[in-house]
Amino acid sequence: MLSRALNTKPRRSIRYTEGSCRPSLSLSEYDEIFLGCMENEVVVPCDGTVAEEDGGVRWRLKDVMGASVGVVGESALGVTEKVVFSNGMCSVLKRFRMVCVRRREFGRRVGVLAAVGQRCDYLVSMKAYLYSKRFKFVVCDYYPMGSLYDLLIGAREHGHTPLSWKHRLKIILHIARAIGFIHSQSPARNRNMIMNVHGNLTTSNIMVDVDFNAYLSNYGFTQLAVEVPDTGQRKPPSPPSPLPFSCEPLSQNNDIYHFGIIILDILGGSKALESIECGSERKDEIKVKGYATFEFPFEGKDKRKVWKVWNMAMTCINSSHEAMPSIDCILQHLNRLYS
Repeated sequence: MLSRALNTKPRRSIRYTEGSCRPSLSLSEYDEIFLGCMENEVVVPCDGTVAEEDGGVRWRLKDVMGASVGVVGESALGVTEKVVFSNGMCSVLKRFRMVCVRRREFGRRVGVLAAVGQRCDYLVSMKAYLYSKRFKFVVCDYYPMGSLYDLLIGAREHGHTPLSWKHRLKIILHIARAIGFIHSQSPARNRNMIMNVHGNLTTSNIMVDVDFNAYLSNYGFTQLAVEVPDTGQRKPPSPPSPLPFSCEPLSQNNDIYHFGIIILDILGGSKALESIECGSERKDEIKVKGYATFEFPFEGKDKRKVWKVWNMAMTCINSSHEAMPSIDCILQHLNRLYS
């Protein structure tokens, strides 16, 4: 598994592009004639300061374009690229397909989100951003191990060493802590931004380091791309949309629902996710089969913990939002299981 951290070969994700559009170009693949016609705008630090030439972030658009190694992931929201600068520093660039706000408001929102992220150990830090006529992107911290999606799919399709139960539980706990921090934000609104909702929870947006600590990325990015309706806690979340981009109402219930989906994916992938659509009889059958549902071996005390986490995930995806647990309740259970 650690060999993945040393592999810098550019990859293209087909999760979004397959059957819907052609893979996106990386910044480095744009034609030189096109680049020559562009303004070489400055990449702005997220704290709003203007970096000095001998310190801090001081990049221009063409510096970033030349540093791009290639596309490492795609979604309906945008394109993720790895960039390696001449000084050897690696970063991740989140390039948006579209944005819903003008330059000044984009910079304000990024600054607000970055400030929140700096206060949490389980959120990916945002370093800088650029808003130009052609490109809008945010520069974030880089994690050589990649995303949780990469780790899970690596074991399922490419023969990499699967995650152990201990590492899976640790990742689930760290994701819950990140969500708990977001949901505790007060005030809940900052002008026209909703601060106490993530809005885009997927395994692709969970980064993992070499010690299997998990970090949640893309906090608030949905509010940079589209105007998303806010329904608070009034209605239950809907299942993921098959459309290229699902403009779901921003609510903590939706975050909890998608967290439940992520937990099931961590536990057993497609076998565990089958329990979403099955009835109570099928769920009892899954409990009887036990080990066949999960992707990792477990025994003894761990068996009880695995089933408690599975039951918690099933509660998170309950169709009745009144039956959904709060993130505080989830954290209480996970902290007891992990201790």
